[in-house]
Amino acid sequence: MSSGAWACVAVAGVTAAYALGSRRLSSTPVTSAIVFLGTGILFGPAALGIIDLEREAAPILVLIEAALTLVLFTDAMTVRLRDLRTGGFLPSRLLGIGLPLSIAAGWLLAWPLLPGLTGWELALVGAILAPTDAALGKIAISDPRVPPLVREGLNVESGLNDGMVLPFFLLFLAGVPGTSASEEGVTGVFWRALVLSAVLGLLVGGLGGWLLQWSRARAWVTREWQQLYVPAVAAVAYGLAVVTDGSGFIAAWVAGFAFGVALRRPRAGGEVEGPDRTADFAEDLGGLLASLSLLVFGAVLLGPALEHLSWQIVLYALLSLTVVRMLPVALALVGSGLRPPTVAYIGWFGPRGLASIVLALLVVEDQVQGVEVLGRVVAVTVGLSVLLHGVSAVPLAARYGRWYGKTTATTKGLRENMPVAPAAGRRRFGSLDQLAGPTDR
Repeated sequence: MSSGAWACVAVAGVTAAYALGSRRLSSTPVTSAIVFLGTGILFGPAALGIIDLEREAAPILVLIEAALTLVLFTDAMTVRLRDLRTGGFLPSRLLGIGLPLSIAAGWLLAWPLLPGLTGWELALVGAILAPTDAALGKIAISDPRVPPLVREGLNVESGLNDGMVLPFFLLFLAGVPGTSASEEGVTGVFWRALVLSAVLGLLVGGLGGWLLQWSRARAWVTREWQQLYVPAVAAVAYGLAVVTDGSGFIAAWVAGFAFGVALRRPRAGGEVEGPDRTADFAEDLGGLLASLSLLVFGAVLLGPALEHLSWQIVLYALLSLTVVRMLPVALALVGSGLRPPTVAYIGWFGPRGLASIVLALLVVEDQVQGVEVLGRVVAVTVGLSVLLHGVSAVPLAARYGRWYGKTTATTKGLRENMPVAPAAGRRRFGSLDQLAGPTDR
């Protein structure tokens, strides 16, 4: 049997094994991310050597890029403008102030700790590690003891910041000599990868959503094929951007917004059906691919990185999960009226995940000069995030929930009690944990 076939057997076996125990594990700190990441390290060249990036580079990249495409599209589908307005001071502050400050802080702290990288490469580190992934701390967002304002704010932030960081990433990559983006220059990247890709995504998503509504109104489409239609539209948006030398991820992200808006428009007779139910299959498929991506990431990046650790890399990873995230969040929430425990809770639960993995692999594929150091930094940071955010989610959510309950009982006009309008049926977590169901915890 070929090595590729053995890799498929191993990955499928782990997926099946986790599925059998998913309900039991859903009430423990052992998340799907920890299971798949740990298994990936075991399967990688640092241990058993079942999965090797040099042998299976093409299918690995396709898998991970497909995962991010689906997650970007379905994340954007479920976000409404009212999410940023109704109680929206929280996601608006986190995205409009906190995200740029996190990129800048990651850039500046990398200067003394990661010598040998150029200014643009250091900026790439900051951009790659800025987006958050709700899947790695699901209970922190889904625990009903946490106030809705905080849960929805973190949910919306996680759904949008991976797409918002893409322009920064592409522009920084264009500044690194020898990369594919640098050949076009910053101006070329701006017009082709940002503007053209966004326009294509807007057209594909808007037309795709309108056509689905048109077909629904005539009862031409079955519920099963509606589910399959969503990843097809995401793939079209991604593919059109790629063939025009643009950014497939930006196109997929913008297409998701346009698709969701079109799908929320009333049908004939005034009936409205939101996009959440329609996207169930795409979300579940994206969650599966995201978990498999963590396994591959553990094998091809994290495992080898653990063999070449330095104190600078470990320190930067710890600072990235604390100072680089928590200080910008604190600054963004100055004057918001939120209490210190809430600010600390929001600041801590900024886990790094799929978006950082994909962007790091794109840098590896582009053969950036400092790719070894950059890859190790991202690998160790994401690995620590999977572990620390995973095991801390349950106890910290419980502790914060108790504080909130006591404070609410004794304090009037608590800012955390501000009402929000959650999107009905939103399941946006992007990992196999979501498949266990909302009652499993």
